[in-house]
Amino acid sequence: MVEIRLRAVSKRFGDTVVLDRIDASFPDRSFVVLVGKSGCGKSTLLRCIAGLEEVSDGTIEFAGRDVSRLAPRDRDVAMVFQSYALYPHMTVRKNLAFGLELRKEKREVIDARVAEVAKLLEIDHLLDRHPRALSGGQRQRVAMGRAIVRRPSVFMFDEPLSNLDPALRNQVRVDIRRMHDDLGATSIYVTHDQVEAMTLADVLVVLDKGVVQQIGAPIDVYRRPANRFVAGFVGSPAMNLVDGRVVDASTVELDSGVRLPIPAGAGFEVASGAKVTIGIRPHDMHRVDDGPLAMTVVLVETLGSHVHVHGKLGDATIVTAFEGHEGPRKGDRLTLAVDELHLFDAARGVSLR
Repeated sequence: MVEIRLRAVSKRFGDTVVLDRIDASFPDRSFVVLVGKSGCGKSTLLRCIAGLEEVSDGTIEFAGRDVSRLAPRDRDVAMVFQSYALYPHMTVRKNLAFGLELRKEKREVIDARVAEVAKLLEIDHLLDRHPRALSGGQRQRVAMGRAIVRRPSVFMFDEPLSNLDPALRNQVRVDIRRMHDDLGATSIYVTHDQVEAMTLADVLVVLDKGVVQQIGAPIDVYRRPANRFVAGFVGSPAMNLVDGRVVDASTVELDSGVRLPIPAGAGFEVASGAKVTIGIRPHDMHRVDDGPLAMTVVLVETLGSHVHVHGKLGDATIVTAFEGHEGPRKGDRLTLAVDELHLFDAARGVSLR
């Protein structure tokens, strides 16, 4: 039973602050995803939790025990990296068993665990092959199996799917989540991929420049972003963010002059005349004969089950999404109504909800 708690964790390299006083608590058996742009500190945070990097300040606790100064081997964690890091001269069976052999486990224990993990990951028919005879997805399963066979308390994944093609990435993503559910361990996963983050996570941690911007269930982070950064980062296509101002408690106005009603009961704390950033998700607009938004289509992306339509609204470019495989064409004039909007303070970027 491993609940992980971070207390004011900071990491510096010289004068450069990579992680800045991070406080967080991850429940036992949860699947935690650290997400953010490249260079935001997510991999460094993972490595600090694993013990591969020493924290500059703060503490890391596993089940109430301070592990901040412990070596990785004493934290009972296992890591799966972006590179498979398999031993090329060893068979799959030997790759899986090697860590247990180093620990001098009994042969019958090793054989039983290897067989169990190989069956779980559906690689039992590959045990006598060498890595060079495996596909990318099979190699990644072996890398995961090498971690699983140790039965650690915490699994760490550092962008493990980045080297796979899209079809394999989807398949192995499902394997990782299924494995987590079957084993019941705590998992921490690093990615910059929106789909991976939203589909895998029980707990989503959004980072920017070494600072945690928001922690919560994926759907809560998506529907109630804490600030402008989270709003623009989480979700695909990204939320439309347009400058404007508050007219009164029931109306906002875009800089283009378009006025939009503030939905009743939305819970925004706004002051008349205040400058705001107005956020509208592409899926929160629908086509009407006479609506407040009128845009000219400049690009249509057809994605099979739906289309993304890019258009000009005054000086701003916005994106909307429609179900189905047929949409408007370039040059068409669309009128749209807004189902839900988000308001952020123009200066500080925080949500006004």
